[in-house]
Amino acid sequence: MKNPQPLIPLFKKFIRETETGKRLKKNGERIKKGSIANYKYTLNNLIKFSTETHFELRICDASKLNKREFTSEKNYWKKFYNKFTEFLYKNGCYDNYVGANIKTIRTFFNYLKHDQDFNTGDFQRLFYIRNEQVEIFVLSPEQLKFLIHDATFEASLTTTLKRIKDIFVFGCTTGLRYSDIFNLTNKNFEKQNEDWYLKIKSQKTKSYSFIKLPDYAITIYKKYEPKSAKTTVFKKITLFNFNKNLKVLGEKADFTAPIEVSREKQGKSTPVSKSTQKTTQIRFCDKMSSHMMRRTAITTLLILGMPEHLVRKISGHSYASSSFNRYVHYAQVYVDKEIEKVHEKLGNY
Repeated sequence: MKNPQPLIPLFKKFIRETETGKRLKKNGERIKKGSIANYKYTLNNLIKFSTETHFELRICDASKLNKREFTSEKNYWKKFYNKFTEFLYKNGCYDNYVGANIKTIRTFFNYLKHDQDFNTGDFQRLFYIRNEQVEIFVLSPEQLKFLIHDATFEASLTTTLKRIKDIFVFGCTTGLRYSDIFNLTNKNFEKQNEDWYLKIKSQKTKSYSFIKLPDYAITIYKKYEPKSAKTTVFKKITLFNFNKNLKVLGEKADFTAPIEVSREKQGKSTPVSKSTQKTTQIRFCDKMSSHMMRRTAITTLLILGMPEHLVRKISGHSYASSSFNRYVHYAQVYVDKEIEKVHEKLGNY
């Protein structure tokens, strides 16, 4: 017999038990704050969806359903999936974001089943998670060299932009994640004979890296080296302000070549334009963000010939990492284009 319960209170309990540490990962670690933030985004989307479409969100204990009721419940969740994803797409979302919401809902169902002994009927298996391969944008070796060495450009920048440039160049060299860069202290820098090394444990993957630093990266470190061992090398800056200033830096560096950007909705490619600007043309500098640092470091090492297994060791990627293969592919495309330029010159007599 059906005895439906409101879904939203159960979802709020799922978030609350995750925040307090009652719900943990399988290895006993606490769920990261980023994941909890994603849960809250999904909750808000569910509430908005239910309110605007008048779709009742409820769930039944499948163990108490007869055959006809079970089939009816299965059809309900099929309908939910179609209506909810359609709602997100109509609100301008792309496959990755929609997929992330569905993934969270599937996690919630598993929580009910395994943590609350609530028979969900495993209807979450009906929810298909779409993934899209978002195009990688990185600095070319020439662009990175310009930011590192052009003294005239450096002198033209404000104090704020000089700081942004230094942090960005350091990130493009070491391949550290944004969160790891702003947690660096003097303890992470070690001098052996005449060489400097960066030693760090990634917050995200828990992997250790020991990276030899070039002279220009050491110069950046010395410029911001704090007197206290507990003080971070780079003072905190919000991600929003970092990315905002980074786009300004890119524009001043004349990284303004037009680029084509597309995203996927239900597996179909859709062009993206700058709807908030007078022009619909997207420039390279408009896509500059904190993610570009790590991506640039990895692809630069690959482009310049470092073996893949060593790049994986430096970047903390496992051998099973599918995301790393995207960098390999991008680097190969870059190398192919450079070879084609040489072939073209040789072909003209």
